[in-house]
Amino acid sequence: MLGWMLDALDVMLYSFALLSMQKEFGLTGAQAGTLTTVTLAAAAVGGTLAGVLADRFGRTRVLMGSILTYSIFTALIATSHSFAELLLWRSLVGLGLGAEWSAGTVLVAETWPAEHRGKAIGITQSGWAIGYLAAAGLAAWILPTYGWRPLFAIGALPALLVLWIRRSVPEPETWIQSERLPVRERFRQIFAPPLLRYTVVAIGMSSLVLFAYWGLFTWVPAYLATPVEKGGAGLSIVKSSAWIAPMQIGALLGYLLFGLLSDKIGRRPSFALFLTGAAVVTILYGGAARNPQTLLLLGPLVGFFGHGYYSAFGSILSELYPSTVRATAQGLCYNGGRIMSAFAPAVIGALADQHGLGTALTLTAAFFLVGGWLVFALPETRGRALNTSLPS
Repeated sequence: MLGWMLDALDVMLYSFALLSMQKEFGLTGAQAGTLTTVTLAAAAVGGTLAGVLADRFGRTRVLMGSILTYSIFTALIATSHSFAELLLWRSLVGLGLGAEWSAGTVLVAETWPAEHRGKAIGITQSGWAIGYLAAAGLAAWILPTYGWRPLFAIGALPALLVLWIRRSVPEPETWIQSERLPVRERFRQIFAPPLLRYTVVAIGMSSLVLFAYWGLFTWVPAYLATPVEKGGAGLSIVKSSAWIAPMQIGALLGYLLFGLLSDKIGRRPSFALFLTGAAVVTILYGGAARNPQTLLLLGPLVGFFGHGYYSAFGSILSELYPSTVRATAQGLCYNGGRIMSAFAPAVIGALADQHGLGTALTLTAAFFLVGGWLVFALPETRGRALNTSLPS
């Protein structure tokens, strides 16, 4: 949870600093979106690689490496003096950000019993909302007076968490007792029956949902702060940070309630319900709402439905694959989706240049809806004990 919280802090500092950086470097909307696109593309690489390494060397070791990577390179963003330098540091940040999810969710899934696994991963994911709130608070405090560089320098702080992980977090017993398969054999199993169908559907589902998520939430702070005549809500950065706080409180509740609900009624109906809700509130938020009070009221719903389903990826994928290939498969399926999502910020930025941010954000609703219902192509896994070998 702490790792995910600090991950969110480092990611969202960029979103809050986006308008300031656009102004200083003279970036177009497409260029600004490209900086997030390369981060997500690098995260896809880092997450896939981390899954492979976590099955070979352990979950906690890879988790520590991921936190060190994104912390150090986030701080180095503060030294940037050109678009090329921003591109370099953001790419390296992405490697660490992607690696953390692949190692961390498997660590939690293999530690908690089946009847509480959804709740545990929901609690873990809720750290994202806390990190997002921290980024909003820091942006409101630091940006207007000190600019965006000190904001990124703070990003080095998560590295301190590694010291505690090294001393206090053991490897799961499930991993310790599992067989260490060669990398080629792990990928052969993932792309052969009976796991092939799971892999194809999971990659498609994560692609659609993550495209919607990153297309929407990368640009929400900029949407709130962009003038009305350019398709935004017309709030200042301080006011937009205040508007985001209720949204992330809604997200925090969404993460926690989804975990409870998925353990109670199942992974699939919970996932479809939340993503249908995300599609509806996204249309209202980006297309129908311009009044500040309306945005304030809709914000918690956008946060609740737009974030809460996230823990489904960790629980469903861990319950579909055996321990010998679990981290490799989760890293591949989730980060296969990240490759698709990497295009979302640039696509939304380019559309915003032409049609305004509000209109561009409504596009993400279709991706939420289709991705949410694709989950029914996978089996229900609620309460399933983690496999140690291939299913028959």
